[in-house]
Amino acid sequence: MSWTRRSWLGAAAVLGGTACTRADERTVRFWAMGREGEVATELLAGFEQENPGIRVRVEQLPWSAAHEKLLTAFAGDATPDVAQLGNTWLPEFIALGALERLDGRLQASRDVVPGDYFPGIWDTNVVDGQLWGVPWYVDTRLLFYRRDLLAQAGFDAPPRTWDEWLRMLVAIKRLVGPDKFGVLLPLNEYDPLVALSLQQGTSLLRDGGRWGNFRSAGFRRTLDFYLSMYERKLAPPASSNEIANVWNEFGRGYFSFYITGPWNIGEFKRRLPAELQSSWMTAPLPGPNGPGVSIAGGSSLAIFARSPRKAAAWQLVEYLARPAVQQRFHAITGNLPPRRSSWDHPALRDDIYTRAFGEQLERVSPVPKVPEWERIATELRIVLERVIHGDIPAARMPEEMDARADRILAKRRWMLDRKGGPA
Repeated sequence: MSWTRRSWLGAAAVLGGTACTRADERTVRFWAMGREGEVATELLAGFEQENPGIRVRVEQLPWSAAHEKLLTAFAGDATPDVAQLGNTWLPEFIALGALERLDGRLQASRDVVPGDYFPGIWDTNVVDGQLWGVPWYVDTRLLFYRRDLLAQAGFDAPPRTWDEWLRMLVAIKRLVGPDKFGVLLPLNEYDPLVALSLQQGTSLLRDGGRWGNFRSAGFRRTLDFYLSMYERKLAPPASSNEIANVWNEFGRGYFSFYITGPWNIGEFKRRLPAELQSSWMTAPLPGPNGPGVSIAGGSSLAIFARSPRKAAAWQLVEYLARPAVQQRFHAITGNLPPRRSSWDHPALRDDIYTRAFGEQLERVSPVPKVPEWERIATELRIVLERVIHGDIPAARMPEEMDARADRILAKRRWMLDRKGGPA
C-alpha cells in the first residue's frame, strides 16, 4: 500500500473516530425500567427539539434484571448518565459512591421546585441531608373497598381510625358470613404492615439505621392491631398466591377491603363487571387516631457520578420534572406524578378513584433509608407468615425481627463505626 493511501485511510479513521466521539459526547444514555422504559422515548421528542445539540438513547431494562445490571455496570465502569431507580435502591447506590449529588444543580434550577413535591416523596431522595435524585413518579398504598357492602353493614363512609375500621370489619363479617372476610392482608406482602407501622411516628430501625427497632412500643401496637384481624377471622390467613383471582374474589365479596396501589385502579376498571363498577371506591388509610400515613414509594431519576455528560443529564431530569411532561407521562402510563401542580389536570383532579391517592400522598413517609432495607422487609414477611401459622409466638415476633435485622445490619455498623461519622 502506498504512503498516500495509508495516510488517507489513517486520516479517515481519525476523522471518523472524532465524529463518533463528538456524537457520543452529545448522546445522553438513559436507562429506564419496565413499562416506563417502553414509553420514555415518546416523552423525549420535545426535549430533543428544545436541545438540538443533545440526543437521548433510551435503554429499557426489565425490572427483574435491572438491579443486577446496574450493579454490574457500576463494577464495570459502564453506568449510564441517568437512570430510573426505585426509591428503596437509592441508599445502596449512594453507599457505593455511584450517584452524583444534586444540591448544587437544584439551587440553579427553575424547573425542579422542591416545595411543589409531596413532602414525603421528596424526602425519599434526601439522605444524610443531601439530595441524590428527583422523584419521577409516585406510588403508595391505601384502601380499595366495597362501598355497597359497607353500606349494607350500616356505614356510609370509609374508616378514618383503626377503631372505626375494626367496627366496620366486624359488621361486614357478620353480614357476609363465616366463609367470607372483611379484609385481605396477603401473608406474602409486607407493605400493609409496614404502612401501618409508619403511622406510629417511630422508625423501624434505630441509631441511624444501625439496629432494628421492632421492639418499640409503636411497632408492638401496630402488630397487635394487625394480628387481631387474623385472630378474629376478619382476614383470611392466605397469601396472594392462594387467592385464585384477586379481582374476582373482590367482586364476589370474599373480602371487602384491600390495601394496594394505584396500578389496581386500571385493573379494577377492566376486570370487574359493569354492574359492580359503582360498588367500589378508594380511600386513604385510617390511622390510630385519625387519617394515617402510608408508604412513600415510586421511582426517581438519578445521575451517575461517572457520567461525562452530567450537565446534559440534568437538563433531561429537569425536562421530565415539568408538570406538563408529568401529565403526559400519566396519560401514557397511569403513573402518578410527584408534583402537586401536576395534579391540576382533569384526568387526575376529576377521577374519583385517583382522588384518594392525591389525599394520601400528602401523608406518606419513607421506609428506612439504608441499603439493607429490602432484605429486612423480606425477613419481616417471612416472620409474619410464621407467626400467623403458629410457628413463632406472636409475643416473640418483635425480638425475632430485631435479631434478624441486627444480623443483616452488622456490616453497616462496622463500616459506620470505622468512619466514625453519622449514618
